[in-house]
Amino acid sequence: MSDQKKIDLEQLRELDANDSLASKRVEFKIPEGLIYLDGNSLGPLPAGIEQRLQEMITQQWGQDLISSWNKHQWIDLPVKVGERIAPLLGAAPGQVVCCDSISVNLFKLLGAALQLNSPRRVVLSQQDNFPTDLYTAQGIAGLLGDARCQLKQVSSDALYDALDETVAVLMLTHVNFRSGAMHDMRELTRRAHDVGALVIWDLAHSAGAVPLALDADNVDFAVGCGYKYLNGGPGAPAFVYVAERLQQRVEQPLSGWMGHSAPFNFDAGYAAAAGAKRFLSGTPPILSMAVLDAALDVFDGVDMQDVRAKSQQLCQMFLGLMRQLELLPKMPCASPANDKERGSQLAFQHGDAFAIAQALIDQQVIVDFRAPDILRFGFCPLYTRFEDIWHAVHRLSEIVTSGTYKQEIFNQRGAVT
Repeated sequence: MSDQKKIDLEQLRELDANDSLASKRVEFKIPEGLIYLDGNSLGPLPAGIEQRLQEMITQQWGQDLISSWNKHQWIDLPVKVGERIAPLLGAAPGQVVCCDSISVNLFKLLGAALQLNSPRRVVLSQQDNFPTDLYTAQGIAGLLGDARCQLKQVSSDALYDALDETVAVLMLTHVNFRSGAMHDMRELTRRAHDVGALVIWDLAHSAGAVPLALDADNVDFAVGCGYKYLNGGPGAPAFVYVAERLQQRVEQPLSGWMGHSAPFNFDAGYAAAAGAKRFLSGTPPILSMAVLDAALDVFDGVDMQDVRAKSQQLCQMFLGLMRQLELLPKMPCASPANDKERGSQLAFQHGDAFAIAQALIDQQVIVDFRAPDILRFGFCPLYTRFEDIWHAVHRLSEIVTSGTYKQEIFNQRGAVT
């Protein structure tokens, strides 16, 4: 640290005092004394959720019952919530709907894209993409056979060269779930289009964390979840983005009644709704969708460029403290060194990463582990403070230096890691 300015607690407190996003923290219910660095896995409870749920249960469901589909516009929630998410994606109105899960929505999009780009059959992805994306492609390949769908996986560095005239669909996660490495969305989308491929982006670790420009980057399709940076609660509905230029040309394979142009005509034959609504399938989960709708209130008045700037600064301070406390030789950073090449998280490698994560949780620093050896810290600028960074790194240093994590209690794995 001889050539770097030492980071001290007062410096971080001063950053908190001058933080333009500091007032947003009170809009979340974070337990006293807890340092929550796992919002990239499950966002904390926004303060307005309980009131919204109470009203939904006691009045809308409890008193108005089925009339609420019209009276309280339950039927419109997938579109309403989608339109609220759209600005966070850099998407104009009419291109985002909220529904189902990422896995289900990927199935819809892959099926639609393969049909649209037939007779091409190759789905190109990277080897360390999030498993559900790869599993979904494998499932479609098993259903359709190699003549209609073939998954090809390459390393991240090989993606550009692997894009050729055989590729039907490029399917990528924008921010890697393990390392936090972030793709150049515009450049890869351009390259895919140059060879005639369509592109599906998974925004699970991007939406609500980094500025996005789906329209400007000419993206074809995208999916994302509602329970990470969007704070919609466990199992919150996901969303689908379908570029307007493609909407009337695509047919999605899960043609359920909510995607019909007139569902309450109860026609025997399917006629797709106009626009992105055709990517709806079954009845929307109203309670969880209303929760996500309320959770999105925390983004009112927020500029995603400010979120990004604070995220990068939080990461810089965290890395600076890791160097200052000489932790990096013991657990090297697995995330890109360049701020512009990673999302809002940092990953560190250690053979006992799982046990260290459990020891940190025991010390009221909530982080997570990703197999095989990644300790992952997520930074959510709407509620993460700079002072939190100081305490988290110092507790991590004490745990690693003392060997506390070696205790048997911290090495017992549950079903969820």
